[in-house]
Amino acid sequence: MELKTGVSKQDIREQIWDYMESQNLADFPRPVHHRIPNFKGSYLACQNIRDLEVFARMQEVKVDPDKPLEGVRLLALQSKKTLLVPTPRLRTGLFNKITPPPGATKDILRKCATSQGVRNYSTPVGLDSRVLVDLVVVGSVAVSEKGWRIGKGEGYADLEYAMMVSMGAVSQGTPVVTIVHDCQVIDIPEALLEDHDLTVDYILTPTRVIATGCERPKPTGILWCKISCEVMGKIPILRSLRYRERQAGKDVSLQDEPRHLLGTGSQQPPPLSTVRRPQDPHQPESCSGQGEDGPSNTVYIGNLPRDARVSELKKALRELGAVPQRLTWQGPKRRAFLHYKAPTSAQQAVSCLQGLRLGAATLKVALARQQKAGDETGGRADEPYPDCHSAVSDL
Repeated sequence: MELKTGVSKQDIREQIWDYMESQNLADFPRPVHHRIPNFKGSYLACQNIRDLEVFARMQEVKVDPDKPLEGVRLLALQSKKTLLVPTPRLRTGLFNKITPPPGATKDILRKCATSQGVRNYSTPVGLDSRVLVDLVVVGSVAVSEKGWRIGKGEGYADLEYAMMVSMGAVSQGTPVVTIVHDCQVIDIPEALLEDHDLTVDYILTPTRVIATGCERPKPTGILWCKISCEVMGKIPILRSLRYRERQAGKDVSLQDEPRHLLGTGSQQPPPLSTVRRPQDPHQPESCSGQGEDGPSNTVYIGNLPRDARVSELKKALRELGAVPQRLTWQGPKRRAFLHYKAPTSAQQAVSCLQGLRLGAATLKVALARQQKAGDETGGRADEPYPDCHSAVSDL
């Protein structure tokens, strides 16, 4: 299809979506507007990845969760490759690793490749998992034979790639593949491309395999000046990466961050005060998991450095936007507990704090109820936070 002159990225998206619907090229879910469009023949296009040498020799594959990429996810599982799928809108982390049950049948593998299967058969991958992605597969609304790509307009694929660069999971040499209908391969004006836009090395359609030979550099990391405070508030793992890069001395100023907050995070909570009060040993703070501070509301922090101070942890929590209602500090036992008002707040904090370091130590972070016997708490699995009365910080 031919584009009108003087178009914007959104004009291109609308023309592609309208054309696919009017020509009945679209497939479930419909309408395809505001989506990475699924199309008739998507499974056939996905099969073409088997003809790529880069797929045959790669072991760790990241595939976006879009419907037209379902066939690639299935092929990766059938080929016994490690399959990583980004979490929806990055709300709970960056990746999930799809882990089929032992002896999974073809039908089970097909389920694992679906969006429902991604939810049911996956485990989260933290920032310190040392992931090395060999191949990246993304969806597109439009792409040119030169490798220039347009997504659905929310920027998640570009941001995911930039975050992987920041983690050290990909490099400029990591191949990027997209899978589209033939009508989605069009000429895209180079003037529309921006520094944060991801380019692709291979385009697969139901009838073609296109090696783009794209020489335009891919993103070299997160462009913090393009990130808004609103986006930062929605993506906990982005706050974790920002904290790391700030600690490394990088400029992490946000797009719309007030100047007086630069270097302290996009939001400045009130100062935290520490109150250490004696506890009646016969009346310890409840550890039963009942009430507002039950284990589902409580986050366990372990592997604290022996010389760590509660003020250091509080500062990190402020900068990451994960301030709890209360903090139980047990420095001599190298652990602490963060008490949140709601389970959802605790879960978001776990995601946000993955990979957190104090000094040279990477902290262990989990919901209190998920602790396992034998860790440094010395407690049993059914005693999520023993000795809670040792010291309490009110936030």
